[in-house]
Amino acid sequence: MKRNYYVSLLLCGFLSVAGHAQEKSSTTVEDEMDEIVIYNQRLQLPSTLKNRNIAIVGQEQIQQLPVNSVHELLSFVAGVDLRQRGPNGTQADLSIDGGSFEQNVLLLNGQKISDPQTGHNSLNIPIPLEAVERIEIVRGPSARLYGVNSLTGVVNIVTKNPKKDGVFAAVYGGTSFKKDKEDDHGETYNNRGIQLGGTLVRAKDNHLLFGSHDSGNGYRYNTAYHNNKIFYQGNIVPNENNTLMILAGHANSSFGANGFYASPGDKESQEIVSTTMFNVSSRHYLSDRFTLMPSLAYRYNFDDYRYFRNKLDVARSRHYTHAITSNVNGEYRADYGNYTFGGEMRYEEINSTNIGDHSKSNYGFFAAFQREWFDKLDVNLGAYVNYNTQYGWEVFPGIDASYQFNPHWQATFNAGTASRIPSFTDLYLDQRPGNIGNPDLIPEKAYQVEVGGKYRKNRFQAEAFVFYRDIDDFVDWIRVDVNQPYQPYNASKNKTKGLNTAVRYHLGTDNSRWNLGLSYTYLSPTIENKTQGMLSKYSLESLKHQVVGTVNYTHNAFSVTLANRFNERLTYKSYWITDIRLNYALEKVKFYVDAQNIFDTTYIEAGAVPMPGRWFTLGIKFDGL
Repeated sequence: MKRNYYVSLLLCGFLSVAGHAQEKSSTTVEDEMDEIVIYNQRLQLPSTLKNRNIAIVGQEQIQQLPVNSVHELLSFVAGVDLRQRGPNGTQADLSIDGGSFEQNVLLLNGQKISDPQTGHNSLNIPIPLEAVERIEIVRGPSARLYGVNSLTGVVNIVTKNPKKDGVFAAVYGGTSFKKDKEDDHGETYNNRGIQLGGTLVRAKDNHLLFGSHDSGNGYRYNTAYHNNKIFYQGNIVPNENNTLMILAGHANSSFGANGFYASPGDKESQEIVSTTMFNVSSRHYLSDRFTLMPSLAYRYNFDDYRYFRNKLDVARSRHYTHAITSNVNGEYRADYGNYTFGGEMRYEEINSTNIGDHSKSNYGFFAAFQREWFDKLDVNLGAYVNYNTQYGWEVFPGIDASYQFNPHWQATFNAGTASRIPSFTDLYLDQRPGNIGNPDLIPEKAYQVEVGGKYRKNRFQAEAFVFYRDIDDFVDWIRVDVNQPYQPYNASKNKTKGLNTAVRYHLGTDNSRWNLGLSYTYLSPTIENKTQGMLSKYSLESLKHQVVGTVNYTHNAFSVTLANRFNERLTYKSYWITDIRLNYALEKVKFYVDAQNIFDTTYIEAGAVPMPGRWFTLGIKFDGL
C-alpha cells in the first residue's frame, strides 16, 4: 500500500507543478466563478447565503470522473462513505460522516425516495448517470428541513432540465483480463453497458426520457449482474405563475450475492431487486410574496433474496414494500424576512415472507424563519414536529447562521436535531440462524453542533468545519457469540467528533485548464456500549480518516483526470485507490478510457466482500442534448 501511496502522490505532485507552470497564461478565465444555486424544495437561495455544510457534485465533475453509475460518483464526495458490494451500482450502502446506512435520507429533486424495508435498498433507483445534473449532500441532522431519519444528513439527486430537443447514446465495455478459476468455463471477467436518452422541448413543456442497461459476468465467483433502468421527467409550465413536474421510473437488478450478507455460507446466494417510482410536484406563485408547493411521491420495491440460487424452495425471502409521501410546503417573503412552513404525511407498508405484514404512518409539520441583517448576518431557525403511529410525538428544533466578514470570508454555525425510526428489517426480520429483528426498539435521537468557515477568492476555494454529534439509543446489530443470530438493540450511545476540510483551485486558459481538488475528513467516534462483551456487526466499521484528491487537466479536446481515495476505518484495513480517465471530445462525440484501481489494491468496503481489482473500460458517447 505504501508504494501505491507514494506513486499517487508523485502523480498528483507532477500534475500540480505542471499546472503552476501554466498559471502565467491565465488571462481569459473569469476571476469569480459562477455562483451555484442550491436546489431545495423549501428554500431556494444562492449558495453564498446557505449556512449549512453542503457538498455539490456538479456536471463538470460527473463528466470528468472515471465512473459509470451514481453509486461510484458518490464515493468521491468528502465525508460520504459509499460501501459497495460490487461494481457499477450493483448494491451499496450510503453513510455520511460516520453514521450508519439507515441514518440518512435520499431525495430525488427534493422528494423522499428512501426505502422503508432497509437502507441496503435505498440506492436501487431508476436514475441513469447521464440523467443527473448534480448531487447535493447536506451534512448533519436535518429534521428541521427534511423530517425524520435525516440523522446524519441528506443526499439530493437533481436531474437535468432539458434546454433543447436532442438525443443521447453511450456504450462502454470493460475487463480485468482475469479469469474465473472456480468456474468450469473459466471466462475472462468483463462488463458492458448502454445508455440511451432523448429530450423534447416546447413552448410550455419539456420532456426527458432515459434508459440504460449494465451487465457483467462478475469479478469473482457468483458476482454476475444485470441492471436495467428507465426514467421519465416532464415539466409543464402553463403560465408564469404555475409549474408542474412529473417523474416516473423503473429499475430492475439481478446479481450474485456471494458474501454480501451472511459470509461464508452464502456463496451461492442471489438477489433480485425491482423498484418503481412516481412523483408529481408543482409550484404556484399565488402572489409576489406567497408560494405554495404541493407534491406526491410513491415508491414500490420488490426484493427477492435467494440464499441458494439453485434451490428456490429453501431459505428464500421475498419482500414487497410500498411508500407514499405527500406534502405541502409554503413560503412567504415578508419585508423583514422569509417564513417557510408546511406538513407531510408518509405511509409505509411491507408484505414479506420473513418480516411479516406491517404498516406505519408518519405525520410532520414544520415552520422556519430566515432573515438577513446588514447584508452580513444570515439566520435561519425553526422546528419540525413529528407524530408516528408507533412512537408518538417528537419535536426537533434547529438553527443555522452565517456571517459574511467580507466578500471572501464567511463563518457558519449550525445546531440541529433529528431522529431515526427503526426500519421494518430492524423490527421484524426473522432470518434465522443469521439475523432476527427486535420489535422493542425505540427511535435513535441525535443532536449536532457545527462551526465552520469558508474562503473564496478568484480561482481558489477553501472550507473547514468541525462538529460534535451525540446519538442516544444508537441501534446496533449484536450477538453474544458466533453461534447466535445478530439482533438489533438500542445498545449504545454514539458520540462523534469530526472535521471536514476541502480545497479547490482552478487555473488556466480557454485552451488549457486545470482543476485541482483535495478534501480530508477526520472522525473520532466514541461508543458507550450497554452490552459489553458482545460482537457488533456495524458500529466498528465507521470511517476514521478519509482523503479524496482529484487532478484534472484539459487541453482543447483532450482531458485527463486522476482521482485518489484513501479510507481508514476503525477495524478494517486501510487502502488507497487510484483511478484515471482519459477523454477526447469532438463536437458531439466523446471517447474515453478508464483505468480503475490501477495499482490492483485488495480491499473491502462492506462485510466480507472483496472489491474488484484493476479494471479497464473503453467507452464512447454521442451527446446531442
